[in-house]
Amino acid sequence: MVYDIAIIGGGPGGYTAAIRAVNLGLKTVIIEKDKLGGICLNWGCIPTKSLIKSVEVLEYIQKSESYGISLNSNSVNINFNKIIDRSKRISSQMENGIKHLMTKNNVEIIYGNAFLNEKNKIEISFNNENIKKQISSKNIIIATGAKPKTIFKNEHDNSLLLYYKEILSLKELPKDIVIIGSGAIGIEFAYFFNALGVKVTIIEYANNILNNEDEDISNFVKNNFTKKGINIINNSLLEKVLYDNIGMYELYIKNILNNNLVRIKCNMVFSAIGIVGNYDNIGIDNIGIKCKNNKILVDKNYQTNINGYYAIGDVIDTPSLAHVASMEGINCIEYISGVKIHDINYNNIPYCTYCNPEIASIGLTEQNAIKKGYKIKIGKVPFNILGKANSISKKHGFMKIIYDDKYGEILGAHIIGHNATEIISSISLGKTLEATYEEILQSIYPHPTISEIISESTGHAYNQAINYII
Repeated sequence: MVYDIAIIGGGPGGYTAAIRAVNLGLKTVIIEKDKLGGICLNWGCIPTKSLIKSVEVLEYIQKSESYGISLNSNSVNINFNKIIDRSKRISSQMENGIKHLMTKNNVEIIYGNAFLNEKNKIEISFNNENIKKQISSKNIIIATGAKPKTIFKNEHDNSLLLYYKEILSLKELPKDIVIIGSGAIGIEFAYFFNALGVKVTIIEYANNILNNEDEDISNFVKNNFTKKGINIINNSLLEKVLYDNIGMYELYIKNILNNNLVRIKCNMVFSAIGIVGNYDNIGIDNIGIKCKNNKILVDKNYQTNINGYYAIGDVIDTPSLAHVASMEGINCIEYISGVKIHDINYNNIPYCTYCNPEIASIGLTEQNAIKKGYKIKIGKVPFNILGKANSISKKHGFMKIIYDDKYGEILGAHIIGHNATEIISSISLGKTLEATYEEILQSIYPHPTISEIISESTGHAYNQAINYII
């Protein structure tokens, strides 16, 4: 069988590319070794948001008196297994939805392990079967995603740690947990476990948690987490881990500034230090495709150094986000088809973290804007000036927006507060259209809404704020 497009991996990048390919009249196949939707749908974005919604409901119940609602019972029963089961059920429903999409779009799916051979051939093997199938495709797209980055060189030591799959398969809550890394994944699980009464410690190598966020956001989260009882240890790394076979871990934490070692005991260790490209055992070396720093090298059109072979998503050196992979998949297919494409502006990618309050950001931080030599204007407004935020008791947080003083264009925006992950889309659209502060201020925002924070923070940057006085 000869295809126009063969895609290895059925995650957000892979299945989006497949649908666009069929739309353009290309005979398309996806080879997936596990489940459609990839890590995002089955073990990442979707199930974790389900978990977080469960603890948000818990927090509403705990604060129900403040809304004028009294509960008959003084205690709240937490069924951890049902929380986990709900997340799995939602993922399963969405996987079925993607299967339906593939069927309706006439995308062929082959469940198996792909191995690249020369001359655009792919050998597919099937689990527990001594059967192999070979297909050919004019174009092959590698969309195999990523896997967790390991801490230790010793495989046994790494096996003592839990990763996202193990965390999402827990049968009971631990009494305490140490989370290594404070990116979005580490922060989201720190919030989740803390809200359920687990003692949480975060170990972070950098000087602050959420090190890629604007400093004001990082500091706000650190203060908020500290008030909640989360222990944060910065400038540190996990040097050694021991397990006593009766459920206790002993961690040796090294301070990178003074080399001091601190010993911590806990019931569980979760590694969230990042990811690396997942392209082992698919024949990359066999084809001669070049890689660097655990990522496949591609040009701006996602073509590797070998003609007819492409790569998208977490397996290449671009932001490891589902929405980025999806857009890369579309652009890659359109390039192959000869459709005029618009290059992705990787400086205009929204980032979201789903703790409470939510975090969303786009563009330059204040610190990076200054380093790049921009003269800037900054507006920073707290959520507590908003009527909607007060009405729904979600007044914790702020928005910070950064403008180029010369042209008045948005350089960056950083939000921590209710619905931040929804509000950021308006800023993304504004940046794409190169909107200036004047156009933002001329736009009418409905009242009362959380989105009014955009005009208020912009007004603050240009001394035109209406509801906020320093």
